[in-house]
Amino acid sequence: MKRKLSLLFLSVLSIASIYAQSPKAKGAEAITKRSVQSQITFLADDLLEGRDAGMRGGMIAASYIASLFHELGIEPLYDTGYFQRFEAIQNPEEGARPRYFIDEIKISELQNDTLQPRQMKNILGYIEGVKKDEYVVVGAHYDHLGIINDSIYNGADDNASGVAAVLQIAKGFVTSGQKPERSVIFALWDGEEKGLLGSSYFVNHTDLLPKIKGYMNFDMIGRNTDDNNPTHVDYFYTEANPEFEKWQRMHIEDFNLKLNPIYRPWDNPVGGSDNASFAKHQIPIIWYHTNAHPDYHKPGDEAYKINWDKAVDIIKSAYLNMWEMANNPTYSVK
Repeated sequence: MKRKLSLLFLSVLSIASIYAQSPKAKGAEAITKRSVQSQITFLADDLLEGRDAGMRGGMIAASYIASLFHELGIEPLYDTGYFQRFEAIQNPEEGARPRYFIDEIKISELQNDTLQPRQMKNILGYIEGVKKDEYVVVGAHYDHLGIINDSIYNGADDNASGVAAVLQIAKGFVTSGQKPERSVIFALWDGEEKGLLGSSYFVNHTDLLPKIKGYMNFDMIGRNTDDNNPTHVDYFYTEANPEFEKWQRMHIEDFNLKLNPIYRPWDNPVGGSDNASFAKHQIPIIWYHTNAHPDYHKPGDEAYKINWDKAVDIIKSAYLNMWEMANNPTYSVK
């Protein structure tokens, strides 16, 4: 009888702890390996033909991402829907990897008969915060290299892994059931592989820029560069914001995440990936990156090579840090 009562007591405590779970922790629990695997595997399937910006596979990826936003109840950032459309101009006279332009002045300097327009689109959703005049952004590029010499470059790590991170963080915020203090924008950029085109277009054409208080970026978060250190991740952040490192250390310990970050404070983080588009406007950034590997920008960047456990823990830590960026009352832009 005593044993039965003890088991009943433990069951009651367990149920009580579930219901007492904080909104922040509830959101972290919603991030699962199965969901991450499903999203990366689809985005890196041959069906999407390498997700070349503005091409058929990229359009399929964009529609897929928008459908997941809709399913989660994430609102479009703009009244026109989830897509922010823009035209990029290719100059084919510049060789195998021609430059693309979205700046009207640069376009006008080119000869008209060399211009080849390509239609691209960012996918933008958001959760409105209590403070309607403050925003934070979490983003990743969804395009890759497409088909080159009859080989499909599926880009599982670069950057289907980053897309999954943004989608999982969106799910975490929705599942938490709590309205954030700052509005959170979820952004998937097109044209990064052509020269950060999508994120550059956004920062140069949005009226929200003065209200954006931070940006978190993902670019390649699923592979190992050193098999002897399978929990490695580079954690870049704006040097003027040391709280970003404190948050990461705190969440690894509090949530028992198996990560071994290399902390990389950066005084002027205007290189590397889409973080540059925001850092150029003095917006604090965090960037998760697990470094290059032998399959970088090669057809061998396939989903089955992803370190799923590490990717999930990176995404959970990023969600928790994004929660701080959106809700921590002591966080402010220097």
